[in-house]
Amino acid sequence: MASIVLDKCSLHLPIYGTINRSLKGAVLSAATGGKVATNARDVVVVQALNQLDMSFKSGDRVGLYGHNGAGKTSLLRLIAGIYEPTSGQIQVEGRISSLLDVTLGMDPEATGYENIKLRGLILGLTTEQIDTLTPSIVDFSGLGEFVGVPVRTYSSGMVLRLAFSIVTSIHPDILLLDEWLSVGDADFVQKAEERMRSLVDSASILVLASHSRSVIDDVCNIVVTLEHGKIISVERKEQQASPE
Repeated sequence: MASIVLDKCSLHLPIYGTINRSLKGAVLSAATGGKVATNARDVVVVQALNQLDMSFKSGDRVGLYGHNGAGKTSLLRLIAGIYEPTSGQIQVEGRISSLLDVTLGMDPEATGYENIKLRGLILGLTTEQIDTLTPSIVDFSGLGEFVGVPVRTYSSGMVLRLAFSIVTSIHPDILLLDEWLSVGDADFVQKAEERMRSLVDSASILVLASHSRSVIDDVCNIVVTLEHGKIISVERKEQQASPE
Protein backbone atom coordinates (compact mmCIF):
# COMPACT_ATOMS: atom_id res chain seq x y z
CA MET A 1 0.00 0.00 0.00
CA ALA A 2 1.33 3.43 -0.95
CA SER A 3 2.25 5.86 1.81
CA ILE A 4 4.29 9.00 2.50
CA VAL A 5 5.49 9.84 6.01
CA LEU A 6 7.54 12.91 6.94
CA ASP A 7 8.93 13.09 10.48
CA LYS A 8 10.33 16.50 11.44
CA CYS A 9 11.86 16.91 7.97
CA SER A 10 13.98 19.97 7.27
CA LEU A 11 15.84 20.78 4.09
CA HIS A 12 18.73 23.22 3.68
CA LEU A 13 19.86 24.02 0.15
CA PRO A 14 23.34 25.49 -0.54
CA ILE A 15 23.61 28.12 -3.25
CA TYR A 16 27.15 28.55 -4.52
CA GLY A 17 28.56 31.74 -6.02
CA THR A 18 30.04 35.10 -5.15
CA ILE A 19 27.57 37.40 -3.43
CA ASN A 20 27.88 41.09 -2.83
CA ARG A 21 27.27 41.20 0.91
CA SER A 22 25.68 44.63 0.76
CA LEU A 23 22.87 45.13 -1.79
CA LYS A 24 22.50 41.54 -3.09
CA GLY A 25 22.88 40.12 0.40
CA ALA A 26 20.21 42.43 1.74
CA VAL A 27 17.79 41.56 -1.07
CA LEU A 28 18.38 37.81 -0.60
CA SER A 29 17.86 38.10 3.15
CA ALA A 30 14.63 40.01 2.69
CA ALA A 31 13.33 37.58 0.07
CA THR A 32 13.91 34.56 2.31
CA GLY A 33 12.71 36.06 5.55
CA GLY A 34 16.27 36.37 6.81
CA LYS A 35 16.68 32.59 6.97
CA VAL A 36 19.96 32.44 5.11
CA ALA A 37 23.53 32.08 6.20
CA THR A 38 26.83 32.63 4.43
CA ASN A 39 30.28 31.23 5.04
CA ALA A 40 33.74 32.30 4.02
CA ARG A 41 33.31 30.76 0.56
CA ASP A 42 30.20 32.79 -0.17
CA VAL A 43 27.93 29.76 0.04
CA VAL A 44 24.39 30.78 0.86
CA VAL A 45 22.37 28.14 2.71
CA VAL A 46 18.62 28.55 2.32
CA GLN A 47 16.22 26.78 4.65
CA ALA A 48 13.77 25.42 2.07
CA LEU A 49 11.71 23.25 4.45
CA ASN A 50 11.37 23.53 8.21
CA GLN A 51 10.32 20.68 10.53
CA LEU A 52 7.57 19.15 8.39
CA ASP A 53 5.40 16.50 10.07
CA MET A 54 2.70 14.86 7.94
CA SER A 55 1.60 11.55 6.49
CA PHE A 56 -0.47 10.49 3.49
CA LYS A 57 -2.02 7.17 2.54
CA SER A 58 -3.76 5.52 -0.39
CA GLY A 59 -6.72 7.56 -1.60
CA ASP A 60 -5.23 10.92 -0.58
CA ARG A 61 -5.19 13.72 -3.14
CA VAL A 62 -2.86 16.32 -1.65
CA GLY A 63 -2.69 19.92 -2.82
CA LEU A 64 0.37 22.00 -1.90
CA TYR A 65 -0.60 25.65 -1.89
CA GLY A 66 1.46 28.79 -1.33
CA HIS A 67 3.30 31.67 -2.96
CA ASN A 68 6.61 31.45 -4.82
CA GLY A 69 9.32 30.33 -2.41
CA ALA A 70 6.85 28.68 -0.03
CA GLY A 71 8.58 25.31 -0.41
CA LYS A 72 6.13 23.47 -2.70
CA THR A 73 8.64 22.33 -5.32
CA SER A 74 11.27 21.54 -2.68
CA LEU A 75 8.78 19.27 -0.93
CA LEU A 76 7.91 17.50 -4.19
CA ARG A 77 11.61 16.93 -4.87
CA LEU A 78 12.09 15.61 -1.35
CA ILE A 79 9.27 13.09 -1.84
CA ALA A 80 10.65 12.15 -5.27
CA GLY A 81 14.05 11.36 -3.74
CA ILE A 82 15.86 14.12 -5.63
CA TYR A 83 16.75 15.71 -2.29
CA GLU A 84 17.49 14.03 1.04
CA PRO A 85 16.33 15.74 4.24
CA THR A 86 18.98 17.69 6.12
CA SER A 87 17.36 16.51 9.33
CA GLY A 88 14.42 14.29 10.17
CA GLN A 89 13.21 11.29 8.18
CA ILE A 90 11.01 10.58 5.19
CA GLN A 91 9.57 7.19 4.29
CA VAL A 92 7.91 6.60 0.93
CA GLU A 93 6.27 3.32 -0.07
CA GLY A 94 5.18 2.78 -3.66
CA ARG A 95 6.33 3.48 -7.19
CA ILE A 96 6.71 7.20 -7.87
CA SER A 97 6.23 9.12 -11.11
CA SER A 98 7.20 12.80 -10.90
CA LEU A 99 6.02 15.18 -13.58
CA LEU A 100 8.23 17.98 -12.26
CA ASP A 101 10.13 18.47 -15.51
CA VAL A 102 8.70 16.40 -18.36
CA THR A 103 11.64 17.18 -20.67
CA LEU A 104 14.26 16.04 -18.15
CA GLY A 105 16.83 13.79 -19.85
CA MET A 106 15.73 14.59 -23.41
CA ASP A 107 18.65 14.68 -25.86
CA PRO A 108 18.09 17.09 -28.78
CA GLU A 109 20.63 15.26 -30.95
CA ALA A 110 18.88 11.88 -30.49
CA THR A 111 15.80 10.76 -32.40
CA GLY A 112 12.37 10.54 -30.86
CA TYR A 113 12.72 6.77 -30.59
CA GLU A 114 16.07 7.10 -28.84
CA ASN A 115 14.63 9.65 -26.44
CA ILE A 116 11.80 7.28 -25.58
CA LYS A 117 14.40 4.72 -24.52
CA LEU A 118 16.52 7.29 -22.67
CA ARG A 119 13.61 8.85 -20.77
CA GLY A 120 12.15 5.42 -20.07
CA LEU A 121 15.38 4.32 -18.41
CA ILE A 122 15.36 7.48 -16.29
CA LEU A 123 11.83 6.57 -15.21
CA GLY A 124 13.14 3.19 -14.04
CA LEU A 125 11.68 1.05 -16.81
CA THR A 126 13.45 -1.99 -18.21
CA THR A 127 14.35 -2.13 -21.90
CA GLU A 128 11.63 -4.75 -22.36
CA GLN A 129 9.02 -2.49 -20.77
CA ILE A 130 10.16 0.42 -22.93
CA ASP A 131 9.89 -1.69 -26.10
CA THR A 132 6.37 -2.73 -25.10
CA LEU A 133 5.27 0.85 -24.40
CA THR A 134 6.94 2.48 -27.43
CA PRO A 135 4.13 1.89 -30.00
CA SER A 136 1.48 3.40 -27.70
CA ILE A 137 3.78 6.34 -26.86
CA VAL A 138 4.35 7.07 -30.54
CA ASP A 139 0.65 6.75 -31.31
CA PHE A 140 -0.39 9.05 -28.46
CA SER A 141 2.18 11.72 -29.39
CA GLY A 142 0.77 11.94 -32.91
CA LEU A 143 4.24 12.75 -34.25
CA GLY A 144 4.24 10.04 -36.91
CA GLU A 145 7.42 9.85 -38.96
CA PHE A 146 8.99 12.69 -36.96
CA VAL A 147 9.72 10.20 -34.16
CA GLY A 148 12.52 8.86 -36.35
CA VAL A 149 14.37 12.19 -36.72
CA PRO A 150 16.47 14.20 -34.20
CA VAL A 151 14.49 16.08 -31.58
CA ARG A 152 16.43 19.28 -32.37
CA THR A 153 14.29 19.52 -35.53
CA TYR A 154 11.07 19.59 -33.47
CA SER A 155 9.11 22.65 -32.52
CA SER A 156 8.82 23.28 -28.77
CA GLY A 157 5.25 21.98 -28.89
CA MET A 158 6.37 18.72 -30.52
CA VAL A 159 9.06 18.21 -27.87
CA LEU A 160 6.48 18.65 -25.11
CA ARG A 161 4.07 16.26 -26.83
CA LEU A 162 6.72 13.54 -27.01
CA ALA A 163 7.92 14.14 -23.45
CA PHE A 164 4.37 14.14 -22.08
CA SER A 165 3.53 10.94 -23.96
CA ILE A 166 6.55 9.22 -22.43
CA VAL A 167 6.19 10.27 -18.79
CA THR A 168 2.43 9.58 -18.69
CA SER A 169 2.73 6.11 -20.25
CA ILE A 170 3.17 4.45 -16.85
CA HIS A 171 0.68 4.33 -13.99
CA PRO A 172 2.48 4.98 -10.68
CA ASP A 173 1.40 4.39 -7.09
CA ILE A 174 2.39 7.97 -6.22
CA LEU A 175 2.00 10.80 -8.75
CA LEU A 176 3.83 14.11 -8.17
CA LEU A 177 2.79 17.18 -10.17
CA ASP A 178 4.28 20.67 -10.13
CA GLU A 179 1.24 22.54 -11.49
CA TRP A 180 -1.47 20.88 -13.57
CA LEU A 181 0.14 19.91 -16.88
CA SER A 182 -1.39 20.90 -20.22
CA VAL A 183 0.68 20.76 -23.40
CA GLY A 184 0.45 20.94 -27.17
CA ASP A 185 -2.06 22.35 -29.64
CA ALA A 186 -5.83 22.38 -29.12
CA ASP A 187 -6.37 18.81 -30.33
CA PHE A 188 -3.55 17.40 -28.17
CA VAL A 189 -4.58 19.41 -25.11
CA GLN A 190 -7.86 17.51 -24.93
CA LYS A 191 -6.05 14.16 -25.14
CA ALA A 192 -3.52 15.33 -22.55
CA GLU A 193 -6.27 16.46 -20.18
CA GLU A 194 -8.03 13.10 -20.44
CA ARG A 195 -4.78 11.22 -19.77
CA MET A 196 -3.95 13.46 -16.81
CA ARG A 197 -7.35 12.73 -15.30
CA SER A 198 -6.80 9.01 -15.87
CA LEU A 199 -3.40 9.14 -14.14
CA VAL A 200 -4.81 11.06 -11.19
CA ASP A 201 -7.71 8.61 -10.85
CA SER A 202 -5.50 5.52 -11.00
CA ALA A 203 -2.70 6.74 -8.68
CA SER A 204 -2.96 5.68 -5.05
CA ILE A 205 -1.61 9.06 -3.89
CA LEU A 206 -1.51 12.37 -5.75
CA VAL A 207 0.62 15.31 -4.58
CA LEU A 208 -0.08 18.44 -6.64
CA ALA A 209 1.67 21.79 -6.16
CA SER A 210 -0.16 24.75 -7.60
CA HIS A 211 -0.65 28.50 -7.35
CA SER A 212 -4.29 27.98 -8.27
CA ARG A 213 -6.53 27.29 -5.29
CA SER A 214 -9.42 26.49 -7.65
CA VAL A 215 -7.44 23.69 -9.33
CA ILE A 216 -6.45 22.27 -5.94
CA ASP A 217 -10.03 22.46 -4.63
CA ASP A 218 -11.27 20.69 -7.77
CA VAL A 219 -8.78 17.80 -7.57
CA CYS A 220 -7.62 17.41 -3.96
CA ASN A 221 -9.17 16.28 -0.67
CA ILE A 222 -6.25 17.57 1.44
CA VAL A 223 -4.87 21.11 1.14
CA VAL A 224 -1.49 21.86 2.73
CA THR A 225 -0.66 25.57 2.83
CA LEU A 226 3.05 26.33 3.03
CA GLU A 227 4.88 29.56 3.81
CA HIS A 228 8.67 29.93 3.97
CA GLY A 229 9.02 26.14 4.18
CA LYS A 230 6.61 25.76 7.10
CA ILE A 231 3.15 24.21 7.24
CA ILE A 232 0.64 26.98 7.95
CA SER A 233 -2.49 24.86 7.74
CA VAL A 234 -3.81 21.46 6.69
CA GLU A 235 -7.41 21.26 5.48
CA ARG A 236 -9.01 17.85 5.02
CA LYS A 237 -12.18 17.30 3.03
CA GLU A 238 -14.33 14.19 2.97
CA GLN A 239 -12.11 11.17 2.24
CA GLN A 240 -12.36 9.83 -1.30
CA ALA A 241 -12.43 6.12 -1.99
CA SER A 242 -9.05 4.51 -2.68
CA PRO A 243 -8.41 3.39 -6.27
CA GLU A 244 -8.78 -0.31 -6.87
